[in-house]
Amino acid sequence: MVKKEMDNKEILEKISDLCKPLTPEQREYLTENLTVYTFRKNEAIYSEGEFPTQLMCLLSGKVKIFKNGVSGRNQIIRVIKPVEYFAYRAYFAHQEFLTAAAAFEASTIAMIPMTTITKLVSSNNDLAWFFIKQLSVDLGIADERTVNLTQKHIRGRLAESILFLKESYGLEEDGCTLSIYLSREDLASLSNMTTSNAIRTLTNFASEKIIAIDGRKIKIISEDRLEKISKIG
Repeated sequence: MVKKEMDNKEILEKISDLCKPLTPEQREYLTENLTVYTFRKNEAIYSEGEFPTQLMCLLSGKVKIFKNGVSGRNQIIRVIKPVEYFAYRAYFAHQEFLTAAAAFEASTIAMIPMTTITKLVSSNNDLAWFFIKQLSVDLGIADERTVNLTQKHIRGRLAESILFLKESYGLEEDGCTLSIYLSREDLASLSNMTTSNAIRTLTNFASEKIIAIDGRKIKIISEDRLEKISKIG
């Protein structure tokens, strides 16, 4: 983790949705207490069991939220995209982190002390509603993902994960290739399956001309068929 200097105006533009409910004085207070850091690829951002102290906002890059499982196998719970807020739920719940976070690739993250956030929330109802909405959306996504990853067949889970990555990070200029390159282990973790099952299912999708594979690159050939497989489960 390395501290990075960024212009306050540039930062405020990136987190404009958070700043929108604030008064000019509150925005100034926020920027005075905001720090920006960069993380290397695969570098840990926070660990399970730590006590949260910072609201984090991903300014650029890609981040995974995961939970340590049995036998050292991790389960990816969420993926974070710019500009998305994370690492604050546990503080509001007076809990230690139940998950861990790491950078998929080099990432820049703005951090704001939770003491600063709680002070602003206590004097600004609109900001409080902002966080209520954020938490509600995240809870809905988590509920849907939990059902899908426990009840669907492995083909449905992997198809949904590919579509989930497309929705989260978009496609490259060709309009077909996912703009995130995951290891097979990470893709398996995201899909709640073993790495061998992920590799086998990816190979099957490629042979069926649903996707094309080039190393870690995944090119979607037939999004309609992926959607059909994800719904059938």
